Amino acid sequence: MTTTPPRRVDVVVVGAGQAGLSAAYHLRRAGLRAGDGSGVASEGAASGDGVPARVVDDATSGTGARAGAGAGTGTGTFVLLDDAPEPGGAWQHRWPSLTMQHTHAVHELPGMPLEGFDPQEPASAAVGRYFAAYEQRFALPVVRPVRVGAVRDAGQGLLSVETDRGRWLTRALVNATGTWQRPFWPSYPGQSGFAGQQLHTHDFRSASDFLGRHVVVVGGGTSAVQLLLQIADVTTTTWVTRTPPTFLPRAFDEEWGREVVARVDERTRAGLPPLSVVGVTGLPLTEEYQRGIDRGVLVPLPMFARIVPDGVRWDPRDVPPAPEHLRADVLLWATGFRAGLDHLAPLRLRGHGGGIVMDGTQVVADPRVQLVGYGPSASTIGANRAGREAVRNVRRLLAL
Repeated sequence: MTTTPPRRVDVVVVGAGQAGLSAAYHLRRAGLRAGDGSGVASEGAASGDGVPARVVDDATSGTGARAGAGAGTGTGTFVLLDDAPEPGGAWQHRWPSLTMQHTHAVHELPGMPLEGFDPQEPASAAVGRYFAAYEQRFALPVVRPVRVGAVRDAGQGLLSVETDRGRWLTRALVNATGTWQRPFWPSYPGQSGFAGQQLHTHDFRSASDFLGRHVVVVGGGTSAVQLLLQIADVTTTTWVTRTPPTFLPRAFDEEWGREVVARVDERTRAGLPPLSVVGVTGLPLTEEYQRGIDRGVLVPLPMFARIVPDGVRWDPRDVPPAPEHLRADVLLWATGFRAGLDHLAPLRLRGHGGGIVMDGTQVVADPRVQLVGYGPSASTIGANRAGREAVRNVRRLLAL
């Protein structure tokens, strides 16, 4: 029985969303070439300014540069592994009614403006098209679809990246897997006995799916608010949240974003599980949101105490008071996501606080690992800066 030998590169980037593409761009700018098996010709835009002759997303094509990893590789090699079948990161999975004008924010990737889209166009299509053009323009060595199962210490300073399409040995890992694959479902008494439908925002497609049914939306973030406004146009709704959001009369600008990122960064440096960036921003009080408040749609009830077959029940002692019982046909959990880091478990990166102790993007317990799209960079606000910082750390670590 024969086994395919592992491919060797200096840097593996996992995930081709905003953070992963930003890191890949800066690796190209630093002069790194397409790694073995990437399917991208190595004579592309090493400086980040040209257009590749072709891009072939095939891990077995063998058309990439054949330089091995380790000292003496010159500028170094890298590859970007993505589990999605098409470019677009998590954006390609968003519901069709999420248009560009209704996104919380879509920031440009470094080196290429985001322009020429219709504000009414679904974000899934517009961002997917933008990401695809970006990969082509900068000759980014993307392999897809490929799912990373585990990352292990391989000895001699190397990490082994195990996937469903073979194994890569690398000197450094930039992890940009985001959160979309890990929707968070809270657990409540009676949940398994609910006779209606339960779904997460991860699986939402259209408000029309709930026509004629009473929908209880659970959660206090942007997704909960936007979905409530859509669903309330076609049927009855109730909003339930543990912590009511704060509506702030200001635009979500760069200054606000920097303040929020700094607050999340404090937690990751202390080794605590990160809070969602969006979860600590509050919500900008737009005209649309104000109309929702005036209509009584965006007026939350406290969190219910238990779920019953035909709806939900509250504790009579709740303050502010809530109805003792509410009939519901659908429970829509707009309760956020958790970082998709299960494949890093063999490296034992988590500390006593339950989180991963970070110094910027670098994991303190293993400096070979950079986390982008985690903690303070878990949004398009911080992802671009995180990609640049991660590559700076990698170059220092590998003396590239």
